[in-house]
Amino acid sequence: MGIFKARYVRDYVAATKFKSILIWIIEIIAVISLGIVLAVGFGKSTVMQEGSMDPTLAAGDTLLINRAVYKFSSPKRGDVVAFKISNDKNASTHIKRIIGLPGETIQIKNGQILIDGETYQEKSSLPAIQNPGMAETEITLKSGEYFVLGDNRNNSVDSRFVEMGKIKKKNIIGKLWLVVSPWEKFGRIK
Repeated sequence: MGIFKARYVRDYVAATKFKSILIWIIEIIAVISLGIVLAVGFGKSTVMQEGSMDPTLAAGDTLLINRAVYKFSSPKRGDVVAFKISNDKNASTHIKRIIGLPGETIQIKNGQILIDGETYQEKSSLPAIQNPGMAETEITLKSGEYFVLGDNRNNSVDSRFVEMGKIKKKNIIGKLWLVVSPWEKFGRIK
C-alpha cells in the first residue's frame, strides 16, 4: 500500500508542477497577445522627421501615438498631436501642439499668442514668435478646426502659414503619448 501511495503523491506533484507551468505559459501568451492587439488597434508609432518641435521632440525620435483617445474625447489645448493636412492616405504625418480650439479666435501680436483677445500663458518658456504669418490678423476657428504650432516657434511650418492652415479634427491621427527611442528620452510626452 505504501508504494502505491508514494507513486500517487509523486505523480500528483509532477502533474501539479506541469499544470502550474502550463498556466504560466498561457498567461504569458495572453498578456503578449493583448499587448499586440492594443498596440495595433489603438497605437501607432511614428518617427519625428523635422525639428519643428524642438526642444520637446527632436528629429529621429520614435514616438507612440494614441489613436483611440480622440474617439472618446476632443483634443485639448497643449496636446501634442499627429495629423495629416489632407485626406490623402499617403500624405505626410505632421506633429505639432494644439493652441487654438474650435470657436476661438487666435492672433499673434508682438510675439505673443492671443486667444479671444487674452494673452496665452504657456506652461514652458518658448521664444517670442518672430513671424506671425496669417495670424497677424485674427483667425477664427470653426467647429472641428484647431490651430497648431510647433514648439520651435521660429522654425516651424504650422497653422500660421497657408501650407498648413487650420487643422480639421477628422485629419488628426491621435495624441502623442510616449517617446520610445532613443532610450535615454523614454517617457511620456508633455
